[in-house]
Formats: sequence, C-alpha cells, structure tokens
Amino acid sequence: PETKATAEQMILAANSASLATVALRPHLIFGPGDPHLIPRVIARARVGRLRQVGDGRNLVDITYIDNAARAHVQAADALGPGSRCAGKAYFISQGKPVELWPWLNDLLERVGVRAVTRSVSFEAAYRIGAAYELAYRTLGLSREPPMTRFLAAQLAKSTYFDVAAARRDFAYTLRMSTDDGVQQLVAALLGHS
Repeated sequence: PETKATAEQMILAANSASLATVALRPHLIFGPGDPHLIPRVIARARVGRLRQVGDGRNLVDITYIDNAARAHVQAADALGPGSRCAGKAYFISQGKPVELWPWLNDLLERVGVRAVTRSVSFEAAYRIGAAYELAYRTLGLSREPPMTRFLAAQLAKSTYFDVAAARRDFAYTLRMSTDDGVQQLVAALLGHS
C-alpha cells in the first residue's frame, strides 16, 4: 500500500498543462486469469486453512477485471490537459459493495470447496499478523507471512468507496455485473471457459 500511495502521489504531481495524468484505484479485482487473490483464497479454504476474520458482515468493494480495464480506457479517452479528470484519483468498483464472507463462501461452494465456518476475531488475527511479521522480519524470510496486520484488516473491516466521481468525470460504466462476473470466474476456475 505504501509504494502504491507513493506512486500515485508522483503521478498526480506530474499533471500539468503539457502532461495530463489520472490515477485509478480499483478495489479487489477478480475474474478469470487472476493468479493471486481468489486462487489463494480457494487454496487455503481447500486445505482448511482459511478462517473468517471478524463477524463476517463487513462490506467490501470488488471490481471485475473487465470493468477495471474498461475504466482505464474510459479515463484515457477523457484525459487531456485541463480535462475534468486530469490530476485526480478515482475509486473503481462494481458500484455496490458485497458482504465479503457470504460472497466468498458462495464462490467457494460454486467451485466445490466447503464454505468457511471457523472464525477468528479481528483482534486475534491482528495480533497473529503482527507476530508473523516480526518473526519473518527477524528470520529474514522474504515470502509473505500467512497473516499480516494489513490482511487481517482487509478480511474484517468494511472497505468500500463511492464511484460517482468516476461516473461523472469520465463516464465510468460497468461492462459486467457482479453476478455475471462471478459466473465467468467460476466457469474459468472449473475449466468451462
């Protein structure tokens, strides 16, 4: 998150009369071909190593990959020196948050993996994440710990944003609904695409 924030600040600071810049912030991108987020969640759930963090009612924004790509094209088409979107940052999502754990459990069940029924409190997950971070740093381990403070917060806290500015300033629209996007993802994960 720190390097992304720094890069965004640099991009926006470079905006000028001769160079128009814009920053997009798609949140939790999902879809076919994802090598990171969803496959890691499924793999952990499959071996019984995924726990719900928190009460499970947290709302999060998600973004289907085609919609993230479309937002970039729409912003690029609207971008120019002095344009409405020049020098600004925009949140990108499906426009309506999902309840993270019911959404994940539905996805897991669709791909033949048992839903997550075990949970851990946010406070415990945060402490475990801090301990893992310290241990990995102390031992000089370069791979990512199974839990971090950041991950605990992402899995337990509500994180959603208003996309009205993107709709207004560069006509951001969805190419794929959340339900259709999930269907596409499931088909790809099951090898039906």
